[in-house]
Amino acid sequence: MLPLYPEIKPYARHKVRASDTHELYVDESGIPHGIPVLFVHAGPGSGCEFDSRCFFNPEKYRIILFDQRGAGRSTPHGELADNTTAHLIEDMEKIREFLGVEKWVLFGGGWGATLSLVYAETHPSRVEGLILRGTFLGRRKDIDWFYREGVSRFFPDHWEDFVAPIPAADRSDLIEGYRKKLMSEDELARMGAAKAWSRWEADCSTLHPHQRLIRHMTDPHRALARFRIGVHYFSNDCFLEENQVIDNIDTIGGIPGIIVHGRFDMICPLENAFTLHEAWPVSQLYVVREAGHSATEPPLIDALVRATRDMALRLEDDYDL
Repeated sequence: MLPLYPEIKPYARHKVRASDTHELYVDESGIPHGIPVLFVHAGPGSGCEFDSRCFFNPEKYRIILFDQRGAGRSTPHGELADNTTAHLIEDMEKIREFLGVEKWVLFGGGWGATLSLVYAETHPSRVEGLILRGTFLGRRKDIDWFYREGVSRFFPDHWEDFVAPIPAADRSDLIEGYRKKLMSEDELARMGAAKAWSRWEADCSTLHPHQRLIRHMTDPHRALARFRIGVHYFSNDCFLEENQVIDNIDTIGGIPGIIVHGRFDMICPLENAFTLHEAWPVSQLYVVREAGHSATEPPLIDALVRATRDMALRLEDDYDL
């Protein structure tokens, strides 16, 4: 089973001005003349993680990380103004132009997979390939599966913890209930809701409990951004038209893609990956046994590292590697 590549430090860090309000954190690692790959983090609101650079061979790839608006090291932290899917797509183009990249590979999981697909459908000539994990398609039924009814049947104990901060009268629409908590003037109540929001996802992300992931996702600073931005996006249907990704899939029909999905992914059911693969026949679908949603799980790490290796083999001659 393939492990992650060793941790590496960026050779360049940037602050990219996205708007009068937002400034984006961007860094580069690996080899400057390598295959450009953009790591598109999950969330919304998560920011890049502790091992985001480690899925790629640093002798083959020019690894580009960025934190989306309001997330991670981008500023202002947790900011919702001018923060929509369309803004994030514009940001990705600004980063590409800022770095002088002609075309790149997109690597995204969960919400990052959605964003990667929407970017590719908007700018297909700028995408050499897609590597997607735990596909989320941004449809109302995908949001309801996790925040209304679906996952709750598999994790009723964790669901009890998730609904606990919300008054009984508001539990018929938990996203709206959490939005009300977000607007509360009670700082302790807001932070409690933020931790419960992030803990729900952490508890459901892996096949086996993963304490490091839980601690990471419920860190107060990170949890608050995940909460604010997540509620903002999910209460607005991810700022997408219903079934937008699949309806526009023909625009990327010739772009190679590798879809990696855990068989026991509770957050984004395997059906999502099958729906995407069926609509996008040129893609390859790898179903990973004994894995859930999180890219921290060893079987998913193995599959994702293999996917980046396979994509590099496909493209390396174009970069004289």
